[in-house]
Amino acid sequence: METYTAMRQFADSWGLVLMVLFFVAAILFVFRPGARKSADDAAKIPFREED
Repeated sequence: METYTAMRQFADSWGLVLMVLFFVAAILFVFRPGARKSADDAAKIPFREED
């Protein structure tokens, strides 16, 4: 089996599954219960050093 064919089959099957799992994990990380305080803090960073 060629390297390209093997990598293409992997990307078509497990690569897509891994990308979807990563996306779901990122969404869950952002919307977890304790994330609001850190998100609000990060949103205010540009205005901290304002004169």
